[in-house]
Formats: sequence, C-alpha cells, structure tokens
Amino acid sequence: MNPHASLPVSPAAMIQSIWSHRALIIQMTRREIVGRYKGSLLGLSWSFFNPLLMLAVYTFVFSFVFKARWGMAAEASKADFALVLFIGLILHALLAEVLIRAPGQVLANANYVKKVVFPLEILTVINLGAALFHAFISFVVLLIAMLVLTDVPQWTILLSPLTVFPMLPLVLGIGWILTSLGVYLRDIGQFISIITTAMLFLAPVFYPATSLPAGYQFWINLNPITIPIEATRQVVLFGQIPNWNALGMYTLVAIFTAWLGFYWFQKTRKGFADVL
Repeated sequence: MNPHASLPVSPAAMIQSIWSHRALIIQMTRREIVGRYKGSLLGLSWSFFNPLLMLAVYTFVFSFVFKARWGMAAEASKADFALVLFIGLILHALLAEVLIRAPGQVLANANYVKKVVFPLEILTVINLGAALFHAFISFVVLLIAMLVLTDVPQWTILLSPLTVFPMLPLVLGIGWILTSLGVYLRDIGQFISIITTAMLFLAPVFYPATSLPAGYQFWINLNPITIPIEATRQVVLFGQIPNWNALGMYTLVAIFTAWLGFYWFQKTRKGFADVL
C-alpha cells in the first residue's frame, strides 16, 4: 500500500471504514479499557469505583459544605445538586478523554504507520469507544444514586441515549483533527488540556445557563457540550422532553464535523510516515 496514495474521503467512506473494521475496533477498544487497569489490585472494578467515589465527594462538598442549589424548589433534597453536577461532569469527561488523548494516538502507535498496513482512522474511534465505556459506567453509578437518594427515575430517562449520542460524531470529528495535528505539532497536547479545562467552566456544569445574562448565553451555547448536558439533565432528572429542534440542529452540525474531521485526517495522513 502506497502511503502517499489518495484515500477515499466521502461520508460513505467514513461510515464504511468504521463498519468494515468493527470487529477490530471492538477488540482493540476492549484491550484499551483493560490495559488501563492492568496490574492494579482491583483491575476493571476501578471503572466503577472511580465515578462512585467522585459522586460521593461531590455530594458531600456541594450538598453539605457549600449547601448549593440549582434553582430548584426548596424541598429539593441535598443530593439534587450533586446529581445535576455529575451529569455535566460525565459528558465533559467523555469529551475531554477523547480530545486529550487524541494528539498522542498516532505517536503512541507509530509501528502501525511504519511497518504494517493498518486503518489508522480507527485509532480515534477506539479512543472514543473507551471513553464511551467509562461514561456508561458513570451513568450506571448515577442511576444507582438516583434510586438511593431520590425518587424512582421518570420514564423520560429512556430518552437519554437520544441526548448523548448526537455528541459522539462531533467528538469523533474533533478527535480526528487533533489526532492528525498531534503528529505535526507536538505541543498541541498541552494546549488541548488547557482548552478542555476552560470548556468545563464555560459550560453549564456548575451553574445553569439561565443564570447568565442573555448575551453570554449565546456564547455558552457554542460550547459543544452545552446542549447535550442540558438535554440530558432534562430527561434524566427533571422528567422533561428536550428541545428536539436544538438537538436536531446539533446533530446535523455533529455529523458534518465528523465528516470534516475524517476528511482532514485522510488528507493529512500521507505525511505521517515522513514525520515519524
């Protein structure tokens, strides 16, 4: 295979690449998840205990120390703010894990570039799969906490996949771009760590977007995790139907971003072998 040959970059090629390599993606995602806990005493159990301990800390600090509220009714329980906060942190962690790890994906697997014929584009998909696994475990912890600390979840919680999955193609597209840039610009990893931290505080994670002046709300909504966070809170905690129009527009932008990232990656991967 000629590394400098033109590669397909159409949306159909993007979907076909993921689908045709699905078995390899699943196998390498499983290896990625297990490998993170290799050698630890509790092993894969840490993927459950980490979010559980994190939720316990947030519940204590924000509910009993700061006595924070989310503009809810006075009779809301002390744990409500922690649950609202936890949803925002789960989705931010999903984004941050993919973006922070993306610039080093090709560098960490240079042998795939130099020695073998390997579909490099699936490295970012594998990264996303591992992050999605950890987000799923965190949602399980959230559901258990809701059953223990609050009332039985309302039926709208069944809509939560529809509020989270539109975020995945957006994260994947940005991840492809950063994976490529990380080969040519080695400092991009440090920069992305700062950006993802800023995105945490420039999204309605610790505060509701409605608490900001109208002029600021527009800019907060440009944050790629704002709409998924607010929609997920609506269906999981508040028993409300999300804004389908906003989610629909977000999904279209996310799909376009995924294709744009795939296009960028396929066009720039020709120089990976020369740089490495």
